[in-house]
Amino acid sequence: MTMKPHEVKNFDQDAAQWDEHPGKLKMAGDAAAAILREVTLTADMDVMDFGCGTGLLGLKLLPQVKSLTGVDSSQGMLAALRNKIKTLGLTNVRAQFLDLASGERPSGRYHLIVSSMTLHHVPDTAALFAEWFDLLYPGGQVAFADLDAEDGSFHNDNTGVFHFGFDREKLKQLLQEAGFADVRATTASVIGKEVAGQSTREYPIFLITATRRAA
Repeated sequence: MTMKPHEVKNFDQDAAQWDEHPGKLKMAGDAAAAILREVTLTADMDVMDFGCGTGLLGLKLLPQVKSLTGVDSSQGMLAALRNKIKTLGLTNVRAQFLDLASGERPSGRYHLIVSSMTLHHVPDTAALFAEWFDLLYPGGQVAFADLDAEDGSFHNDNTGVFHFGFDREKLKQLLQEAGFADVRATTASVIGKEVAGQSTREYPIFLITATRRAA
C-alpha cells in the first residue's frame, strides 16, 4: 500500500486550524454518534483510530474504552493530538506516526479499528482491509465512515484523493473477501456544502461495520 510522494496531500499545514472548522467537527461528531449506535463499546477495548487527525473522533469514544491509539501520516496532526493528550493528562492515549508513502504498517493489536473520512485518501482499499484484519483480535471489529460515491466536487482540492466516494455494496464485498463477517452499512451523516456555480449540495456519509471472524 504505497503512494507516490507527489500524490500525497500534506495535512500538516491544516492541523492548527482543523478543530476550528464546523464541517470537520460535525463529521467527527456524527461518525462517533453512529459508532456508538452500531458498536457495543466496553471498558476492556483497545481501539485504533486510523487517520486520526487531531483526535476528534477517537477522543469522543475514549471514555468508554480501555485505550486509544491514534495513527496518522501527518506529523502536524499528531502534534495537535499529543498536545491534547498532555493538556488533558491522558495516560491511555498514544499517537503513532505512519508513513503511508513508504508502505509502513501500523503496529499493535486491537479490539476495534475506527476511521472517519480517511479511506478515500488510501489508494488500495482491499490492501487496507487486509491490514486491518491482521491488526484485529479474533472477533474484533472495524467501523469506518466515508463518502458515498460522488462526482469529485466534495473537496475543493482533490490532491491526495484517490476515490470520489465509494459504493457501499462494493466495500462490503471487499470486506467479506478480506475475511470479515456481519458487514453492515448505515447512513451516519449528510454534509451540505456550497459548490461553485450551484446551490448547496448534500453529500451522504456512510458508516460501515464488520467483524473479524473468530479463529
